Amino acid sequence: MSYPLPPLERVHQGKVRDIYRVDDDQLLIVASDRLSAFDVVLPDAIPGKGEILSRISKFWFAQFGDLVRNHLLDDDLADVLGDAALAQALAPRSMLVRALKPLPVEAIVRGYLAGSGWKDYRATGAVSGVELPEGLEQAARLPEPVFTPSTKAAVGDHDENIDFDRMQELIGPELAVQVRDISLAIYLRAGAYARERGIIIADTKFEFGTDADGHLYLIDEVLTPDSSRFWPEESWRLGISPPSFDKQFVRDYLETLDWNKTAPGPALPLEIIDQTVARYREAERILLSE
Repeated sequence: MSYPLPPLERVHQGKVRDIYRVDDDQLLIVASDRLSAFDVVLPDAIPGKGEILSRISKFWFAQFGDLVRNHLLDDDLADVLGDAALAQALAPRSMLVRALKPLPVEAIVRGYLAGSGWKDYRATGAVSGVELPEGLEQAARLPEPVFTPSTKAAVGDHDENIDFDRMQELIGPELAVQVRDISLAIYLRAGAYARERGIIIADTKFEFGTDADGHLYLIDEVLTPDSSRFWPEESWRLGISPPSFDKQFVRDYLETLDWNKTAPGPALPLEIIDQTVARYREAERILLSE
């Protein structure tokens, strides 16, 4: 465990985040230093990653209040835990949030052709049922961002790309349209902000939840190196997978190994861990600098 344990019931352990129940209305989300790739949690942690992800997410949550509610609460963590020293240790990697019902889908927006989207396009000419122009190359900028949802897999399982019709079946047509439109609006705003700072957000995924009254909230993490593909604009070239500020660096290393992408994951060499930390910190520096 990469952090001191809070005196609360852990109700869920995700690939990266652990969720603890404060009461019926509040949860504590703690971002560990675990790293997942191809939906498998790797045995080696990335030191400081949980704190970096939390700082970046809190920054982005504050940018989109006019578009959608978010799950963050402002209560004092020391009051919640009853231990000021423990609260101080946990605060950099934690978020105190509303207890909401997560939607069973991930909202993925792609502005460029990369990763599993590139693989789908080569096979079918489409991504999650969205037809794309013929002749696009790897890393091509799409004519406009596309919304390509997926299911949310349990730890150890793989997410499954689905089309928008299937998403509507899972959560209802009205909510599906709301999630799609908000996701695209967030991506466009964040993409413009990042581009001004020399970062291309090639794609990203969002998660949403609802309260008892059916109000929609942006939850989990937002536009981090774990949930997004960040490319240095100066290194972007058509036809290649550009160098990145995100965990694609680890994925690229893992693709060189004889590994079937099922648990247990392979150990990471120290130089891969160190370079991953450096990329995450650089993404944070660029995005959060004044």
